[in-house]
This record gives sequence, C-alpha cells and structure tokens, in this order.
Amino acid sequence: MRWRSFLALCVVLLAMSACAPDGANSGGKRRLSIATGGTGGVFYPYGGGIAKVITESLPNVEATAEVTAASIDNLKFLKQGTSDLAFTMSDAAQDAVLARDEFKDFGAIPLRTLAVLYSSYTHLVTLEGSGITDVPKVKGHTISMGSPGSGTSTLGYRILEAAGLNTANDIRTQSLGVAQSVDALKDGKIDAFFWNGGLPTASVLDLVNTPRIRARFIATDSLLPQLEKTYGSNLYYRAIIPKGTYQQDADIPVVGVAVLLVVSETMSEELAHDITRVLFEKQPELAMIHPQAKVLSTKTATTGSPIPFHPGAIRYYRDQQAWTQ
Repeated sequence: MRWRSFLALCVVLLAMSACAPDGANSGGKRRLSIATGGTGGVFYPYGGGIAKVITESLPNVEATAEVTAASIDNLKFLKQGTSDLAFTMSDAAQDAVLARDEFKDFGAIPLRTLAVLYSSYTHLVTLEGSGITDVPKVKGHTISMGSPGSGTSTLGYRILEAAGLNTANDIRTQSLGVAQSVDALKDGKIDAFFWNGGLPTASVLDLVNTPRIRARFIATDSLLPQLEKTYGSNLYYRAIIPKGTYQQDADIPVVGVAVLLVVSETMSEELAHDITRVLFEKQPELAMIHPQAKVLSTKTATTGSPIPFHPGAIRYYRDQQAWTQ
C-alpha cells in the first residue's frame, strides 16, 4: 500500500510539473536562460544586462545570461528547450524558420521576435602590411571565420562566395571566436578574421589599442548586390563603422544585418509581453551596461525582422502606438 501511495504521489507531482508555466521550477520561480555569445563580443554583456533587468523587474522570475557560440547554436538551444530567449542575427533566424543551410538537417525552428535590438556590423580585420586591401585579396591567406555555430561564420562564408572565392580551395580557414581571433592575429597565426557584432566590440578595441599593432578594416559593402541577389533584399544592408570607433582614419562601409531578441512561439503571451515591456522601461539602464543599447527604441524595434513577432510583443507595441505592420 505504501508503494502504491508513493507511485500515486509521483504521478501527481509529474502532472503538476507538466502544467507549470514557462521556465517554472518546483518552487514556483520561473528561471529563464538567455543564450547570448562569447565573452569578447556584444551579445553576452548586453544579454547580461537584459537578465539583470528582467530579474529585478518581474516578480518570481530569475534570468541568467549564458555564454554560447552565438546565433546558430542559440536557436538550436531554443528548440531543444535549454534556452528561453536568444540573441541572433536575422539571417540565421530566417534560415532556422526555413530549415535552410545550417538548419537543413536539424529541422525548422518555430521562432518569434520580441525586438530588433540593433545593427550588427561585419568586421573583416587584418593588419597593415598583410596585402589584404579588399575581400578578393584574402585569397591565399589564413582567415578565421568565427566560432562554429555562430552567425559570423555563416555570413563570412557568404561574403567570400559573393566575392567569387572558392572557400574550399582559395583560403585556409580557422574557426575562432572574436577574442581568440584577435590573439591569433597578434601572434601571426592568421592573416585576418571575420567578426559580426555591435559597436564597439571589446576584443576589437583590445586589438587596436595594442602597442605596435596597426589594424586595417576591410570594406565589404561592394558585395551587397550579389548578397541581395542570392538571399533577397530584406536581410543585408549598407552600414558604416564610424572612423572614431576603432581609431581608423576614415569610415568603413560594411555589410550590416539586424540583431534580434527571439523566443519560441510556445512562450506564453503574458511572459513575452512583460519581457518586452521591461526592455523599454529599463532601456536607460541597459545603455549604461553596454552602449549598443542606446539605439533601442520602439520606433526601430519592429522593423527588420524576417520572422513573425510574438503576439505578446505585438500587444506591447500596440499599447505604445508603435505597431505599424
């Protein structure tokens, strides 16, 4: 009889767990995991700021920013249920929804956008004297393409292919995160690296502030027509890295892509609404944590996502009279 009673209790507890709200544990507190990126980029500190304001603003919610390889892995974590929110570049999000490229074997991921956060800038960085003055001239060199599972890697290969390079034969590649790429460039182990991120990126600042190092940033905007021909006109656009950002003598025109904060379509409308609300109510605090958050506004947060918005986010934007779609 005691054994039967124990089994009955287990069944009841399992049923209660299955009916629990998003991210809830047995203690009633929702625990949310935010998939971000590497410690040397922008996703991680920005995500840490979002985790902080969510935890402080929403009762019985505790959010944590997780270090990851970034966009592609982040979206897979959402489908697997190991993350609740994710930073991603918009091209990776579109690929995930369509089960394209990196997601072809993994399968489609039902994503929804909470906000368009900012523009991610394509950094193609080398050193003065490398002989690399434009994208085609990376031929014959060793290039870091970004961490496996990152949006940097996907867009880097797309840019090289748009330039007419055979990435299997024309270059030697390594797969390093931005901090590791900077170290490898300093040590002469690579000739250049790709990085997609907001401004400024801490690791890139470290590079340009290193004594006796003279970094060169390569323009990539000339390849936009080919990228648009292949991937459509709504993903990539011309963006400018201002000359003062990394102590360069001139502005650098590059390929830009939107950064999104996304969730699974299964997140409750109420939770998605509350997270979106906190983003904008606490925007000044986020901007103090990372300057990239200064551009976050309801005027720009609804423009540039190639995937649908979550109904909870839409409700917030309508309340703010910012939803025009």
